[in-house]
Amino acid sequence: MQELRSAALSWLIEPDPHAKADGVRHLHASWQEDTVSLDALSLLDGSCDIPGRPPKPKLVAPRDLKHRAMNTPEGRAALIHALAHIEFNAINLALDAVWRFACMPHEYYADWLKVAAEEAFHFQLLDSHLQSLGFAYGDFAGHGSLWEMAEKTHHDVLARMALVPRTMEARGLDASPALRNKLAQAGDHRAAEILDVILRDEIGHVMIGNRWYNALCKERGLDPLSTYEELAESHKAPRIRGPLNTDARLAAGFTEAELAALR
Repeated sequence: MQELRSAALSWLIEPDPHAKADGVRHLHASWQEDTVSLDALSLLDGSCDIPGRPPKPKLVAPRDLKHRAMNTPEGRAALIHALAHIEFNAINLALDAVWRFACMPHEYYADWLKVAAEEAFHFQLLDSHLQSLGFAYGDFAGHGSLWEMAEKTHHDVLARMALVPRTMEARGLDASPALRNKLAQAGDHRAAEILDVILRDEIGHVMIGNRWYNALCKERGLDPLSTYEELAESHKAPRIRGPLNTDARLAAGFTEAELAALR
């Protein structure tokens, strides 16, 4: 029988994105069939190369990414590629949350495995659409900002919950409607449909981040609002730029006070 956290680590270091996505979805299905065990207490050896990545896309600073016009097929493909790259990184982030942090409740590991499987599905949807446009994952450059925040928060699950799902990934809730409309206006209705699926699921992912962040704050006797501000400052988290997708953020578990502070 596979052990969940060890299996999550093995898929995290897998460099092939297609094998990773297939493997993670299979691991989640096996977990649901109760054929995967859980050892929440072991401290696993993470000295291997983390995360596993393919040779391409080339990683560059966000400011060095080329801007491509949406009124060209290549421009639309570049945007789809950027979204696929985000989802590939999101698989890694969820897997890292599973293996790295010991002594969490059973439900924590179940939640983040579910997230990993859904991110894998999102990547497959975008990758398939990218191929239908005549391109492949790796044809354009990407950036590593999402994983950089994972590295900054590797020491503390509270910081991870605060600054990855509730900050980096929650930015996707704000950006998704405008991106969807751009793609639809450009005539790419399949891409718009995929973004509808992703936004629906990402609300749930951010909700999971909020759930565990608030549970950890309660366990440690911390105020969620002031603790978030301290963590964001100490880890140099990116400032949230408006407009906020208020409805999606409320559905994902943010409070009115938190949204007011973000504004």
